[in-house]
Amino acid sequence: MKVLAACGSGMGSSQIIKMKITNVFKKLNIPLEIHHCAVSEAKTLASNYDVVVCSNSLLDVFKNVDQSKTKIIGLKNLLSEKEIEEKVRAIVLGE
Repeated sequence: MKVLAACGSGMGSSQIIKMKITNVFKKLNIPLEIHHCAVSEAKTLASNYDVVVCSNSLLDVFKNVDQSKTKIIGLKNLLSEKEIEEKVRAIVLGE
């Protein structure tokens, strides 16, 4: 599964999200190819990914993305693997 982690500047937060996502996908035994970048870049790249993960405050940036192809996950707490797992299970796996 191709996942893109996006944050405002493409540096710190997206790198943290990337590490947390990697842990969750490994736990769920989901194959993963993951990248991270700034939200401005992610907006144009989103359709090339299965999932985009960002802060809830950045969700509006992806409102025009075809969500039947690319799932958009907004996080309240970027450090919470529990929240990431819950949303991956619900949005990606449909559990």
